[in-house]
Amino acid sequence: MELEHAPTSVNLPLPRTHRKRWLRVVTGEQWVQRLLIVSVLMCLLVGILFPLIPILTRSFSNQQEEFVGLANYRDYFSRPALSRSFANSMSVSVITTIVAVFLAFGYAFALTRTQMPGKPFFQAAAMLPLFAPSMAYGIGLVYLFGRKGLVTTGFLGYLESVFGFPMGYDIQLYGMTGIILGEVLYCFPQALMILVVAANLADARLYEASLVLRATPLRTFFTVTLPGVKYGLLSAVFVCFSLVFTDFGVPKVVGGNFNVLATDIYKQVIGQQNFVMGSTISILLLTPTVLAFILDRIIQHRQSVAFGSRAVPLQPKPNRWRDTAAFIYCLTIAVAIIIVIGTVGVAALVNIWPYKLDLTLRHFNFTGMGGGGYAAFWNSLKMAGLTAVFGAVFTFMCAYLIEKTKELTLLRSLMYFLSMLPMALPGMVIGLAYIFFFNPLEWKIGSFFTIPNPLASLYGTMAILVLSNIAHFFTVSFLSATTALKQLDGEIEAVSASMGVPFWLTFWRVTVPLCMPAILEIAMYYFVNSMVTVSAVIFLYSPELKLASVAIVNMDDAGDTAAAAAMSVLVILSSVAMRMVYHFISKNMLQRTQAWKLRDAD
Repeated sequence: MELEHAPTSVNLPLPRTHRKRWLRVVTGEQWVQRLLIVSVLMCLLVGILFPLIPILTRSFSNQQEEFVGLANYRDYFSRPALSRSFANSMSVSVITTIVAVFLAFGYAFALTRTQMPGKPFFQAAAMLPLFAPSMAYGIGLVYLFGRKGLVTTGFLGYLESVFGFPMGYDIQLYGMTGIILGEVLYCFPQALMILVVAANLADARLYEASLVLRATPLRTFFTVTLPGVKYGLLSAVFVCFSLVFTDFGVPKVVGGNFNVLATDIYKQVIGQQNFVMGSTISILLLTPTVLAFILDRIIQHRQSVAFGSRAVPLQPKPNRWRDTAAFIYCLTIAVAIIIVIGTVGVAALVNIWPYKLDLTLRHFNFTGMGGGGYAAFWNSLKMAGLTAVFGAVFTFMCAYLIEKTKELTLLRSLMYFLSMLPMALPGMVIGLAYIFFFNPLEWKIGSFFTIPNPLASLYGTMAILVLSNIAHFFTVSFLSATTALKQLDGEIEAVSASMGVPFWLTFWRVTVPLCMPAILEIAMYYFVNSMVTVSAVIFLYSPELKLASVAIVNMDDAGDTAAAAAMSVLVILSSVAMRMVYHFISKNMLQRTQAWKLRDAD
């Protein structure tokens, strides 16, 4: 049956769902998400990317800010004293990386593949260097292997009196030897954390197959164990190389006349006020770390693809000889770490080393010292606390906008790139870049055009110190937040949206409580690293805002090594105390925010 008056399709109104995409109505919630994405992106640009522009342009300019091309780089490599620093940095980084990764691999193997006793103790001892400034390792080595050190003098002549002949041994600490020893302590816990994670991903089925095929333990090691952790090994290599190549603290204390790039930047900027050469060296310092970062990203991507979802966790079986050997190995390394860190505490308590060994607290009286005393220590606590709070909030917000929102895809991709960039930026490069970006009252664009700098008021304040620390340690925190958010089912946001619940309400009532363990860990990470860092803030602190880590450097320069050791002890104790407070707070808070896990377990 035909309809005589059927309307044509031209006369039918188009339903709202069939209108062109560019005509769709953007809700208020979407506008809020877009505004947040743009705001966070601008913060990332100002805090990370934009400051790198002036340091790059300065490396191609002279003191009058006139373009000179590669003249500064030719000048650098034409000076043997300067160019030798690049070779020194490379050689120290390569040797330290090999030693640290080798030691950490054996330690990680013992923690994950054996049934040796005392694993909690060994894990805590291995992580102890994370709570100390890198200068503290150098100070501990000075009191052990320096000219009047315990080992150098045969425990102050005690061994000679016992055995009848000199028992001291001079390792020639100041120079390459001392830097390598200090950097191994610095990198060891970083490599260990990576390798422990890699070792825990072992698939027990492969070992069962090897056992069935009657492969020898050595063959199993080379055909199963090493291939299973190869990506972790390579990642540990790149991380250690970057840390050593850019570290300032250890070479500053025990480097002597053995110059490296990090100390050269300090001498050029602080000692000679030569910002042009400082910028040139900064770019040279940046190049190897960028390459290492890129390779590390490629390796981590391959690791995530290669890991199977059906892997069975490996449960090590008791083996008397293997467990005993692992115990002795870990005990040796743990005792070495404790001795170096403990020596710093002893140095802070001894009256006059090595002549008056009676205990005293006078080195904790910083009156008259050049470092700033307790005011510097309280400033560091304040800076670390602010960095922990604002850093954790901003990092988690950035990760949430990237992972859980769908607006402005291109801008979110740019945010992700900027979030990964700080991993490749040495702290001293960030500090110097902030000088060029925040200090001028006007930004010069081209040869004749200038605009006022609205951020100049931040220079010399606590805000710029906090900002530099957030930028310096942003990537690791961001990856932690992203990992936590990826573990949440996407249906949470979908169900909330279908019920008309605003995204910010879901974020506050659901996402934040579920991710609270990660947020607290991020805050703790920011706090500890802000307390011990020196490279990023040494160019940015003002006379009114001296910091504990910088005070250690200044007191060591002035020859007040015992006072520097005392300040190091305060930093270590405050970091350990904050870690204990963190455990107490997290335990009580997680009982409320993670109660659903307990119900599921029951």
